Amino acid sequence: MALAEQLPLDLPSRSAVGREDFLVTPCNEAAVAWIDRWPNWPMSGLALYGPAACGKTHLAEVWRLRTHALTLDWAALAAGEEAHSLLGSHLTVLLDDAENGLNEAGEEALFHLHNLLVAQGGQVLIIGRQAPARWKIMLADLRSRLTALPAVSIEPPDDALLAAVIVKQFADRQLMLNQDVLAFLLARMERSFAAARKIAAKIDAAALARRKSVTVPLAREVLAQLREESSVI
Repeated sequence: MALAEQLPLDLPSRSAVGREDFLVTPCNEAAVAWIDRWPNWPMSGLALYGPAACGKTHLAEVWRLRTHALTLDWAALAAGEEAHSLLGSHLTVLLDDAENGLNEAGEEALFHLHNLLVAQGGQVLIIGRQAPARWKIMLADLRSRLTALPAVSIEPPDDALLAAVIVKQFADRQLMLNQDVLAFLLARMERSFAAARKIAAKIDAAALARRKSVTVPLAREVLAQLREESSVI
């Protein structure tokens, strides 16, 4: 069956932040399975990685809400506060943006924090764009610990997930999206959630300004404008 003949709106979903749902498809099901395995992770944490706007931060937030994890930013971690003081009563920690956060001060602090978590039976979820083996970690002891963690990726959205995200973006704006427009967008847009959000917002604005419905010609014009603006599309 052609994609334009079906809208994959029956995908499994889970509550996340606010009104959003996390949709499960082959591109992210391995990562979802690891999150679902908690607290039965085989080691002291998990590395979750993938390209920008693939949904990794969203999935990590699902985990944070479930585990009541402490979210640490790298600046706070590198400020020099003792690991015991940072953790308090928390046994789970979430750290995002590993590539930009890891530096000499942050590495030393993370090393001590991780050791404390291990000693207390706690766990850490670290998010990055690349696998831990590609992170620039100068501290050898920390590098060995982080690269030993299980690592799971979220791939760029497949057709089913991207179609569902597009449909939801338009529905949130109370816009009717027919199958021809959906198929047109899927064939020409960047395969990311960020692109889906931006396209929906631009088409919404154009449709309102012109008091027109969403059509393939309107979608084509908006995509052309976005390319001219050197957007992510």
